[in-house]
Amino acid sequence: MALLLLSRPGCGLCEEFLEAFLAEFPERAAALQVADVDSKPGWQGRYGLVIPVLLDDEGTVLCETHFDAELIGKQFETTR
Repeated sequence: MALLLLSRPGCGLCEEFLEAFLAEFPERAAALQVADVDSKPGWQGRYGLVIPVLLDDEGTVLCETHFDAELIGKQFETTR
């Protein structure tokens, strides 16, 4: 499963989310891409105020704003 973390340069909450994600799910690091939410108007309009946002390869929101290992873990279990 490919993962996309929408963030913004200089966003402390985004940096914390990324660090926590990599610490909790190191086996998923290779599948994770990070993108600037402001790089596409659609992302900015939809997610610009709720970053960080973790999306799966179908664009489904797995988690937003604050890192929630339990919620993300449950999402990973449903995709096995």
